[in-house]
Amino acid sequence: MKTTPQSLFASHALLPTGWARDVLLQWDAQGRYTQIQVNASAPAGVPHTSGPLLPGMPNLHSHAFQRGFAGLSEFRAQSQDSFWSWRTLMYRFAAKLSPQHLEAIATWLYLEMLEAGYTSVCEFHYLHHDRDGTPYANDAELSLALLRAAQATGMGITLLPVLYQSGGFGGKAPTEGQKRFLRSTNSMLRLLEQLQPVCAAQNAMLGLAPHSLRAVAPQALQDAIQGLHALNAQAPVHIHIAEQMAEVEGCLAWSGQRPVEWLLNHLPVDHRWCLVHATHMTPDEYQRAAATQAVAGLCPLTEANLGDGIFDLPLWEQGGGIWGIGSDSHIGVNAAEELMALEYSQRLQLQQRNVAASAAYPHVATHLMQRAVQGGAQATGRAVAGIALGQQADLVALQEDHFALEGLPVAEQLDAHVFASSRTSAIDSVWVAGQQVVAQGRHALHLSARQAFVSARRALISE
Repeated sequence: MKTTPQSLFASHALLPTGWARDVLLQWDAQGRYTQIQVNASAPAGVPHTSGPLLPGMPNLHSHAFQRGFAGLSEFRAQSQDSFWSWRTLMYRFAAKLSPQHLEAIATWLYLEMLEAGYTSVCEFHYLHHDRDGTPYANDAELSLALLRAAQATGMGITLLPVLYQSGGFGGKAPTEGQKRFLRSTNSMLRLLEQLQPVCAAQNAMLGLAPHSLRAVAPQALQDAIQGLHALNAQAPVHIHIAEQMAEVEGCLAWSGQRPVEWLLNHLPVDHRWCLVHATHMTPDEYQRAAATQAVAGLCPLTEANLGDGIFDLPLWEQGGGIWGIGSDSHIGVNAAEELMALEYSQRLQLQQRNVAASAAYPHVATHLMQRAVQGGAQATGRAVAGIALGQQADLVALQEDHFALEGLPVAEQLDAHVFASSRTSAIDSVWVAGQQVVAQGRHALHLSARQAFVSARRALISE
């Protein structure tokens, strides 16, 4: 991986306070900012970005193995396809994966993310065991494959092993397709203990992902979270919640409460939590959940692909709600396109334009970028909350002479990057913890990782 100097100069940079001019950045050997000067002069010998500098985007929800499945379910398999028919196909694909397949897929995926402006990923990892459901000799085999992929590419990672125990609300028996996911609570806590020093050694965060209320019973949910926070009191907790109306109806039948309502009534949800999707909430649930300072984990491209529904972003923000974005099933791997899809879903729902603009940031892309970086960073549990002292130097430089950006004022350049790049990339360079991992739009491992990904996918399809 290319080593870069510990300083950088940009004519324009997006700080947490907004756009700033002539910004000189310096960071230490650990990749943390030690100095940020605005209206500065460019010192001799310091690298200078030609285009505007953005904070790296955290990707708060990823199922890495599903990148190999993307595009393989876009056909009608029954009279009315849905999330649930897609899930059946996805389970068939997951049943074939080996650790080598997973590492090849994840390596390419994390490289794609870096080239697309993501600098951290929260890996919601629920594929634990061998193909017949028995544990590997090394119980952490598949988790370690993901950590190796992140380390090889330079991607910052929050590893979230998934607790999955039942096939539906009320302890329904798991299906055949779920056998690789299943763990007891004690087994999960042993896995976390095994992974903790490995994660620490590569500056990764370790958290926990109770898959959903339908997959983990109440007592197991409480016990697992208590065990996690005994290891690390600030460890993040991510959970799928209220993604589909069938899930809401199942929760009502089981408990008499909606999923978000049940969660808030039974667990101490706070800033450590990420409520992934949270698509189907009542106004009261929006207000109560926002007040906890938990992050809403929005995955607009996947949610559109699966027909999940539309999150009410204005209502969430009115209540002070925090949110970030994730690429989830990786039907698209592009931070700008996720932001565009989020804004466009609001426009279609409300029949208005520029829904996510605000008084502080009248440019939609600036507002979306600022909020997604802050919320995404909180969901990672890592110091990646933008270009600020003490945070990690995760940066994205845009290509100033890209056709969509050239000649525009800086705020409009970001708007064009999000809304008008015509499925091309305007990203030139990317840094993670001060180390340059993408130059001229390409990662050094691009060709070899791509070849390994294609080979792994071909092998899986041929089985």
